[in-house]
Amino acid sequence: MEIKNAKYEISNADVSKCPATNVPEYAFIGRSNVGKSSLINMLTRKKGLAKTSQKPGKTLLINHFSINDGKFYIVDLPGYGYAARGKEQRNEFRRMITEYVLNRQQMTLLFVLIDIRHEPQKIDLEFINWLGENGVPFALVFTKADKLGPNAAKAKVEAYEKTLLSNWEELPPVFITSSEKGTGRDEILDYIEKINHEVSQSGEPETEHTTQNNEPQEDNK
Repeated sequence: MEIKNAKYEISNADVSKCPATNVPEYAFIGRSNVGKSSLINMLTRKKGLAKTSQKPGKTLLINHFSINDGKFYIVDLPGYGYAARGKEQRNEFRRMITEYVLNRQQMTLLFVLIDIRHEPQKIDLEFINWLGENGVPFALVFTKADKLGPNAAKAKVEAYEKTLLSNWEELPPVFITSSEKGTGRDEILDYIEKINHEVSQSGEPETEHTTQNNEPQEDNK
């Protein structure tokens, strides 16, 4: 699949004010400074579409980007785990993320971004397990692969998968990316295209959301 056009549509903190459409939404989330905005800009090949910053925690709202004249949306969610924020703002982010992920029916798949350079982080593992407990469809996207050599990157991903297998019988889809080099772009877009086709054939995503009251954990370090 190729993205022919992408445009910013709306930002808000209230899920009820998200676009009133019935098209699929693919949301991107991860720990602060993991490279969400850079990845979205790389996928759309539209520099500056999603605002990037060297300072963690730049994304403060749920940001919707219309793709290919509204065929589907890419959604940039606030990063989690930015301990420098006050407790009140962290709680607000947690509420915003929980409401979108669990209650937004158009949310077809959540891409969870992981910095490939680091060992498995507790907050990421807790968030991934929370998604599983709540039946949320997701895929893992390892970012910043250009910071490591191919063999080192592969070893990092394999080690991460081994850690996940201690709690998971089956692993989610995994993508290795570099926003600098465009690595993983075709794979992610082809996967989105595959899901879009399935949705168009069935009229709705094959996976269903559950609506438990659990909330993602917050990093208090």
